[in-house]
Amino acid sequence: MFTAKPHRLLVPESGSFDPRKASTEPDDDNKPKEWKELLETEAKALGDLQYRLFADGRYGVLLIFQALDAAGKDGTIRHVFAGINPCGLHVASFKQPSRTELAHDFLWRTTAALPERGTIAVFNRSYYEEVLVVRVHPEFLAAQRLPEPPSPALWAARHRAIVEHERHLALQGTVILKFWLNVSKKEQRKRFLERIDDPARHWKFRVGDIDESERWDDYLDAYHDCLNATSRPWAPWYAIPADNKHYMRWQVANLINAALGELGVDFPRPSAADEAALRQARARLETHEG
Repeated sequence: MFTAKPHRLLVPESGSFDPRKASTEPDDDNKPKEWKELLETEAKALGDLQYRLFADGRYGVLLIFQALDAAGKDGTIRHVFAGINPCGLHVASFKQPSRTELAHDFLWRTTAALPERGTIAVFNRSYYEEVLVVRVHPEFLAAQRLPEPPSPALWAARHRAIVEHERHLALQGTVILKFWLNVSKKEQRKRFLERIDDPARHWKFRVGDIDESERWDDYLDAYHDCLNATSRPWAPWYAIPADNKHYMRWQVANLINAALGELGVDFPRPSAADEAALRQARARLETHEG
């Protein structure tokens, strides 16, 4: 089972993580141009690792992205996976649940999108919405028609369910990495204004985004409890500084490559019988040359 190695951006299992104290700025001396170049190198390496992951066929990879609005989830996914063979990648976006999804437990709707062995699945938002957005907006629980009246204990129970769910997946060969893209309120405001000022980006902005931003402290409270309760060695959270997009994307790609590199995935070695069959195939093809 995959186990995360120590890293400065890792949310510890100890429960001591404070999202309000987590940096939103880069923590090294590289410049944006270098981060962009480093990302290109990592994206190319990720493409090679995914090819080996597919050929090896023992592991699936689940990558979860959560963030406040305008943190850069879409752009990060687009740039980090630019070198991936699309046949080995599936990106699923989970927004407002449908009536059918609401009629099931909160983990049900994401299950069908879990990765097959040899492939990578990316969740752009996930079942974590049920302990983040729904916690900030408990009125959403009414549509779920829970058998018991909601209480503060609900969130802890859902955290436990998530931990058990992810541990089960990890034991079955799913490598789980989770990224909280940590954008500052100042940078979020700047990006909102950029979307308003650019007609080509109006579609990315909703007036409701401002309403959600005004619940900033409520969301950080929810993230505090969620990240601390669900960061585990087999399914770690990483708090990625998100105010610089190049740095953020490079860090995500670097962490994914480091994890895949630990798996030892490679192309299968042919057996003696396979090698004999290959020699026979070559001989037959050479016989029919031209």
